[in-house]
Amino acid sequence: MRKLKSFLLYTALGLLANTALANTDRLAELRAGDMRKLTLHSTPIPLANVGFINQDGSDMTLADYNGKYVLVNFWATWCAPCRKEMPQLSALQTELGGDRFQVVTIATGRNARPAMEAFFKEIGVDNLPLHTDPSQALAQSLDVLGLPNSLIIDPDGNEIGRLRGEADWTSESAMAILTTLIATK
Repeated sequence: MRKLKSFLLYTALGLLANTALANTDRLAELRAGDMRKLTLHSTPIPLANVGFINQDGSDMTLADYNGKYVLVNFWATWCAPCRKEMPQLSALQTELGGDRFQVVTIATGRNARPAMEAFFKEIGVDNLPLHTDPSQALAQSLDVLGLPNSLIIDPDGNEIGRLRGEADWTSESAMAILTTLIATK
């Protein structure tokens, strides 16, 4: 009986591992256009427990989003590509945001709250958070070099993908990748 239980356990673990690998391969096949810049990790990368400032001024970490897929976007008010990308992230949140997925925006570096609010108002974004990483501690811990920079985090709090630079997050490819992910868990 013990051998049968062990066999079933290892078979299930093997199937789950193969499913994860197949899912990564499937996601890679969906990359087109800007999404070709999306690096998908074959093994999820655990994230450091480094804090940032919630839009209400309280401290938080990315672990506060565990339980759902999260697209974390690092940006700044002075970043021209961020200005172009942010409305697409807003549209993505409108389309897919909910219990299983959320777009989280974090302004890194010196970004005064009034300037952040003006930035969002000028581009018509009202459904994304105004979180900040003023000391860049979170960005540095995640090796965020250059802006914009987006990370895809799984429900267990691991980085599973990263896209450096601007991208069209409302493209057919982006939507296919994200809806495939959201449907997996």
